[in-house]
Amino acid sequence: MSSGHVEALRGLLAAQPIAALGTLHGGAPYVSMTPFATVPGRGFAIHVSGLAAHTKDMLENPAVSLLVIQWPNPAVSPQAAARCTIRGTARRCGESDPDHAAARQAYLARFPDTEPMFGFGDFSLFLIAPEAGRLVGGFAQARSLRGEEVLEALAATA
Repeated sequence: MSSGHVEALRGLLAAQPIAALGTLHGGAPYVSMTPFATVPGRGFAIHVSGLAAHTKDMLENPAVSLLVIQWPNPAVSPQAAARCTIRGTARRCGESDPDHAAARQAYLARFPDTEPMFGFGDFSLFLIAPEAGRLVGGFAQARSLRGEEVLEALAATA
């Protein structure tokens, strides 16, 4: 991946704190919203309630996708919005998980006001390991990404 693509992906992920989260719900596609943080070299951290359908979905089938899109500008065509879709595998990242401290730290660095929710019994930290992606820098500017390339861009954010 070129340095320009790394910078474009890094910039998009740094600027946008919310992603659409795609899961399988009873075998059918299901999309919800989730705040996310990047965890260098590991993937994406999300902190979700066990009451949410997407949490149950991830526990049943860990195949997920994230869509991060540049905040819309009414003066620009929606087709020109930068966006990235990440396909990956989600896993619960409990306190005994070796990645828990890094994932929690990254999440709280981005969303410090959510710290009390880490004490809620129904909330869990999940880590999404990227397997592939598609970066669209704007109209007619698309590139497929390997999971390793996504991790490279995340490492560059450290």
